[in-house]
Amino acid sequence: MNRRQVLRSAGLGLMAGTAAHAGAIPSSSKEGTEEQASPRPLNLADYEPASMLHVQETHVARSRFPVIDIHTHICYSAKSRNGVELSPERTYLGTPLELLQVMDRKNIHSMVNLTGGYGTGLSESVKRYDRAFPDRFYTFTEPSYSRLLEPDYPRVQAEAIEQAHRDGARGLKILKTLGLYLRESITTGTLVKIDDPRFDPMWDICGQLGIPVAIHVSDPLAFFKPTDRFNERYEELNNHPDWSFYGHGFPSNAELIHARNRMFARHPKTRFIGLHVGNGAENLAEVSENLDRFPNLTVDIAARIGELGRQPRTARRFFEKYQDRILFGTDATPHGDEFPQQVFNNQLYEIYYRFLETDDEYFDYAPAKVPPQGRWRIYGIDLPESILRKVYNGNAARELQISI
Repeated sequence: MNRRQVLRSAGLGLMAGTAAHAGAIPSSSKEGTEEQASPRPLNLADYEPASMLHVQETHVARSRFPVIDIHTHICYSAKSRNGVELSPERTYLGTPLELLQVMDRKNIHSMVNLTGGYGTGLSESVKRYDRAFPDRFYTFTEPSYSRLLEPDYPRVQAEAIEQAHRDGARGLKILKTLGLYLRESITTGTLVKIDDPRFDPMWDICGQLGIPVAIHVSDPLAFFKPTDRFNERYEELNNHPDWSFYGHGFPSNAELIHARNRMFARHPKTRFIGLHVGNGAENLAEVSENLDRFPNLTVDIAARIGELGRQPRTARRFFEKYQDRILFGTDATPHGDEFPQQVFNNQLYEIYYRFLETDDEYFDYAPAKVPPQGRWRIYGIDLPESILRKVYNGNAARELQISI
């Protein structure tokens, strides 16, 4: 008999003794006591607690200033294997007119489609969005990893970036493919490291062309921990077990960041956008160290207000100090309903605006019944207009070399 059973038995004994002197307990009272003492099991997935707090709720329908969303995904590769894109052809997630309806309602001046692909896929993306609706859409290119085994790949890849720029690409996007999925035989063999010298000509040509590199090299720290009862993202990882990078030959988060930083140090003339708060939203002190060390680095906030908003005082100080180097981004994906923290809709943008513009307390960081990334809520950081203007559009306009 464990301690809880002992205490319960003692309590029942005490109740019996009291009943002998005070009369029998009515059967309805017995049932109620027993029901409260032994609640029915509840699956964690079914738990949807309603907050009893009475706090301010501000609805921010439109951003205070026009927005450049530096981080969206309007299309993706039509063919991939083991996390590596193998085809230039694109699968499109939303039509321009469909996207513009939300953009106009939410004061979104421009969307940057980071996954525009390469070759014919990039040309089609630029034609479909950028050229059809100038200044509303901007497209980034991606490396053609499928050519990695070609003898002169470093030169070929650098020249492909030059051609992509001529075709209309406004920057280069690096998915976490590099460091976590790309292997020496493309989809098999040893993982290729982020600072592999074969990519040096690619980084250099971006610097020469004056286009930014938006880079994602890791994931939340919890993704590198066991999926057990101590993991704060247990539900998310249990729902998406392929998102876990714990064991199985994957490098640690620290190894990925160190490799990325070695690459940054070798290419000081290339501008980098560290996506998802530089892949370090849980540790803003470390992100600050990287920003101080690399003046060519900026960061976006895409899909990380869930982390920033649960440390509002630290986050506000971070925005105040690095107000010229933080870009607005959401990771928005049209019709990505299975990922509510990044689904492209009105509610997603309203939550971001509320986080940035108000001092509201304890609200959802994603339009979902159950918090999709972790069981917590967030607080607004109430930025002044001078910082909001930079975060919403000024910093991104500088990086993209556009006017707004």
